[in-house]
Amino acid sequence: MNFLQSMCGPHHLPPRLEVHQSWWAMRGIGDENGEWSLAKKLAKIAEAGYGGIMGRLPAPEEAGLWRSLLDHYNLQFGVEAFPEEPEEFAAFLRKAKQFGVSYVNAQVKDSFVVGEKAINRLKGIIREGKNHGIPVFVETHRGRITQDLLRTVEYAEALPDLRLTIDLSHYVLAGEMLVPHPQAEACFQKLLKRTSCIHGRVSNGQQIQADIGPGGEHPMTGRYMQWWKQGMACWLDEARQGDVLPFVCELGPVPYAIALNGYLATPAEEISDRWQQSLVLKELAEKAWREVQQARS
Repeated sequence: MNFLQSMCGPHHLPPRLEVHQSWWAMRGIGDENGEWSLAKKLAKIAEAGYGGIMGRLPAPEEAGLWRSLLDHYNLQFGVEAFPEEPEEFAAFLRKAKQFGVSYVNAQVKDSFVVGEKAINRLKGIIREGKNHGIPVFVETHRGRITQDLLRTVEYAEALPDLRLTIDLSHYVLAGEMLVPHPQAEACFQKLLKRTSCIHGRVSNGQQIQADIGPGGEHPMTGRYMQWWKQGMACWLDEARQGDVLPFVCELGPVPYAIALNGYLATPAEEISDRWQQSLVLKELAEKAWREVQQARS
C-alpha cells in the first residue's frame, strides 16, 4: 500500500472531502463598489460554505491579521510552494509550520529537470515534508517538473511515497485532448491512484480554463467529474479516520481567464464570472463526493 499523506482533522470523524477556495482565484473579485477587502473576501468564502483557502504564506506584517481571520471563520489554510532544492524547501516548511498551514501544494521546479535528477529532487521534497510533519502534494502542472504526463507517470512508479495534487487540465491542454484517448486515460489512472488533493478547473483542450456554465453544462464537465470521482475513490481506498481530502476551486485571473480585450489590456474584461464559476465547481465537487460515497455504501 502506498504511503497516504493527507490533511488530518479530528480523528473520530470519517474521511471527508473539504472544498477550499483558491486565494489566487479571489484576485480582483468584488462588486459595484470595487474589489472586496481581505476581511470581506474571507467572510464571503466562509458564508459560501468553503472549508478553507489555498493561498501563499502571508508577509510577516500581515501574518497576525491572516491568522486572526482564519481562526474567526474556522478556515483551514493550505499554501502554494515553488521549491527547487530540498534544502531551500526545508526553510519554507519551517515557516509554514510556524504559521499553522494544513498542507503544502508544491509546484516543483522545473520542466527541464528530467530522469534521475528529477526523481532525486522529488525524493528530497517528499523527505522534507515528512521531516517537518506537513502533508506535501506535488501538483501535476505545466512548466514544472511534472510538465510531461509520461514523465510524471515514471516519477510515480519510481516513488511510492509521491502524493499528488491532481489537476488534469494541464495535461488535457498540453495534449489537445478534446476527445478521450485510451493511452492518456491509462496514464491518468496511474496518477489518480496518488490523489491527495484535487484542483478544480476544466480545460477544453485549447484553453486552460473554460467557463462551464451556470450548472456545469459544458461538454467536458462529465469527463472531469469522472476523473475527480476516480481520484476521490482511490483516496478513500487508503484513507484513515480523520483524513481530509482538499478540493480546491482554482480559477485564475487574466491571463488564465479569457479576456475580451486581451490580457495585456488594462483593465481586462473577463468573459466569465470567476466567483460564480467557483461556486459551480464547489457544487460539482460535493456532488462527485456524494456519488462516490453512494457507490461504496
